[in-house]
Amino acid sequence: MVDLKTTWLGLPLKGPIILGASPLTHDVEAVAAAVAAGASAVVMYSLFEEQVVHEQMAAHRFIDSRADGDAEASGFLPDVDVFSLGAEPYLRQLARLRERIQVPVIASLNGVSPGGWTDYARACEARGADAIELNLYDVVTDPEQSPKQVEDRQLAVVEMVALAVEVPVTVKIGPFYTSVPSFVKRLATAGADGVTLFNRFYQPDVDLDSLGVDRRLQLSTSRELPLRLHTLAALSSQTSLSLACTGGVHTGRDAAKALLCGADVLQVTSAVLEHGPAYIGTMVDQLRAWLKETGYVSSDEARGVLAMSSAPEAHVWARLNYIRLLDSHRVPTTRTE
Repeated sequence: MVDLKTTWLGLPLKGPIILGASPLTHDVEAVAAAVAAGASAVVMYSLFEEQVVHEQMAAHRFIDSRADGDAEASGFLPDVDVFSLGAEPYLRQLARLRERIQVPVIASLNGVSPGGWTDYARACEARGADAIELNLYDVVTDPEQSPKQVEDRQLAVVEMVALAVEVPVTVKIGPFYTSVPSFVKRLATAGADGVTLFNRFYQPDVDLDSLGVDRRLQLSTSRELPLRLHTLAALSSQTSLSLACTGGVHTGRDAAKALLCGADVLQVTSAVLEHGPAYIGTMVDQLRAWLKETGYVSSDEARGVLAMSSAPEAHVWARLNYIRLLDSHRVPTTRTE
């Protein structure tokens, strides 16, 4: 039997396939089904600071606007304290998951202010989160903000959260940094324990029929995986941070590719949303079968075999391979008489 046990963020796991952040984690029983199928950890859906603030302000506006409308208003209007405002609904769901499942639960935070990040991180830790995943989702539209200013602001947040909690902190980033290896190195200095590659930016499309914005969610496909593989291969020999791959892992063979490039865990989201929680078991079986057929006795043995520092042909990860890829593609020509 192939041993799939691994360690991520210092947490011992029974296998490298975990349930990534998604709406599925709103459903405790669906999460339990994914764990029963083989998910070795669970990342909760993200808590967005903007949404929390918006809900709080909306409730206060509703109540305050009526408080002085009648002499008896204070007697029949509800107290704001009775509403589930702020992070409380998220924290209750975290507590329910910790009660129901026996694998690590990671809280996912997407904030905009340093105070918000640290407050919510502490609250999640207090409710039993085994780790915190910070989503650095920063859409820059101001041309006066330099790349350094953006990165410095993000790193300051990571440092504040890492100092505020005792549990491990991993950082989920996008691919759009000038130098991902350099930024990851700075994340380690700021106190991060891991990095998750890569955040998927759900960008709206344009609906030509309605001349409006199309906000429908597009699930990932295996075609998104190569971007992650390249970065994993480059980073795995350069950093001591735990590495998670998310986006594009849809089969056990996809998982095997990410392992070979150095991933410690594979966060699966779109495949589970498409096929259901039990599909985790299919992926685990596929991964174990591939490892066995290839002669590996454990996932640890396969991890990093194709990292840039140890791959038989390390140059394929570098710029030279770009030329070879282009050269290998030939546009079919139409034969004329």
